[in-house]
Amino acid sequence: MAATNQFMELALAEARHAGERGEVPIGAVVVLDGKVIATAGNRTRELNDITAHAEIVAIRLACEELGQERLTGADLYVTLEPCTMCAAAISFARIRRLYYGAEDPKGGGIDNGVRFYRQPTCHHAPEVYSGLGETVSAEILRGFFQAKRSED
Repeated sequence: MAATNQFMELALAEARHAGERGEVPIGAVVVLDGKVIATAGNRTRELNDITAHAEIVAIRLACEELGQERLTGADLYVTLEPCTMCAAAISFARIRRLYYGAEDPKGGGIDNGVRFYRQPTCHHAPEVYSGLGETVSAEILRGFFQAKRSED
């Protein structure tokens, strides 16, 4: 469990960095054989790319690092429940386990919304563990959006 917390702490740090850049503060970490392969935060605004969610950026970096298109056996730690787009990318990448912090009742695609991995058309479903770092993840997001609202 200590390693799990360590990896989520890295994801939380990425989320904070994303928030400092003006991005929605979500962070992700890809781990393979107990080693961090890639870390990322949201970069949608910076890259003008709606697909540059933390999960997808981390998956892209990990695939590049390993020189392969799939991440079989890898685990992904992310601070917020992935959306449907990210759930699909996680499935296609063949991620072994997904650990996420806060649930996303509006935009989540794992335990909320379409529940992507429960669909008969889903070819690969990772093991899913929710609630890891949930309180801190939710606080980071809440603080970010409260600050944004007070700017307006």
